[in-house]
Amino acid sequence: MTTSRRAFLGAASVAALASAARPSFAEKKYDDGASDSEIKLGHTCPYSGPASAYGVNGKAIVAFWDMINDTGGINGRKIKFITLDDGYSPPKTVECIRQLLEQDKVLCTHNTLGTACNTAIHKYMNQKKVPQLYVATGASKWGDPQHFPWTMGFQPDYHTEAVIYAKHILANVKDPKIGVLMQNDDYGKDYWEGFKEGLGKEVGRIAKHVTYEITDTTVDSQVIQLKASDANVFFNIATPKFAAQAMRKVADLGWKPVHYVNNVAASVGTVMKPAGFDNVQGIITASYVMDPTDPTWADHEDMKAFKAWMAKYHPTAHLADLGNVNGYAVSFLMAETLRCCGDQLTRANVMKQAASFQKFRVPMLLPGVTVSTSPTDFYPIQAVQLQRFKGETWELFGEVLHAESS
Repeated sequence: MTTSRRAFLGAASVAALASAARPSFAEKKYDDGASDSEIKLGHTCPYSGPASAYGVNGKAIVAFWDMINDTGGINGRKIKFITLDDGYSPPKTVECIRQLLEQDKVLCTHNTLGTACNTAIHKYMNQKKVPQLYVATGASKWGDPQHFPWTMGFQPDYHTEAVIYAKHILANVKDPKIGVLMQNDDYGKDYWEGFKEGLGKEVGRIAKHVTYEITDTTVDSQVIQLKASDANVFFNIATPKFAAQAMRKVADLGWKPVHYVNNVAASVGTVMKPAGFDNVQGIITASYVMDPTDPTWADHEDMKAFKAWMAKYHPTAHLADLGNVNGYAVSFLMAETLRCCGDQLTRANVMKQAASFQKFRVPMLLPGVTVSTSPTDFYPIQAVQLQRFKGETWELFGEVLHAESS
């Protein structure tokens, strides 16, 4: 067996990762966190606090590694996945990461969540030369191998996503006057800068821009300000709790703008349903994964395998929570990265393998969306498709849109 990339499809796809013959290397090489029998991975996630809706991501990743271990591990090694609650607090993230590296001695971190939280550990991880892989944030800064060669993103970057929304607005809304709600941190600012870039010379179409803090209780007053600006377009840059609040307030006010919400708050279970299905009809977002609530994918092999995994390893979770899909997909990529390391489980080789994918098919990504990386390209996914909320689910429309940089 060579180390070439293979796409595992169908109901047995994920289990194939564990049972596949291991790549052949002349000798075994290990860094902290790896041995003949075990690989340690570290993770932080807000299981509590204002962004606790994202806790579903971490729980899904735990369930994924449970499945991998049940089917033989990776190249015969069991995965020890250590996940800690940072409450979406950057100082707490720093504390957790120091524990994972210095006490637990993990090989690398995987899908640590939050822009501000990952920013707080960014320099530390690179100084320590520990892979900070497939972070759960779309900030554009994660794709900078020249300055941060140990950090890599996963999802489409926020900047590009916002450019796509801006261009869609200009092409489809007559005489747009745009109101923007933005979380006041690096995550929100990344969307904001991309949105302004996408508008280009039409940036004057922004009628009102308001912000909120993650520690705020509600965003009601901000939405009232946006409606008062007579905006006919609303760009909702918010995490799940606040995105749902904004949707409800828009409806309560009788305001009927063309409404766009960022992808990170597009979960049917944690955002759209709590906001009230009657209140969210027609909202537009971008997607790169299959939504389990969309009947389009009911007979797709990826969806069948995903639902079988959910039923066996994550039965208390809800199919409508998109965090389950995200956790499953990103963990599949992490598992393939480790599998391709063979017996050379060094941190340098983990990064080398992570930077060697070419149009790799990850289960649950939309058709036409693949993973490609290189030593100079740390943006694994650079394509999305727009979708509109209809009934109780999302409905895709248009073509797969690729980042201009790709």
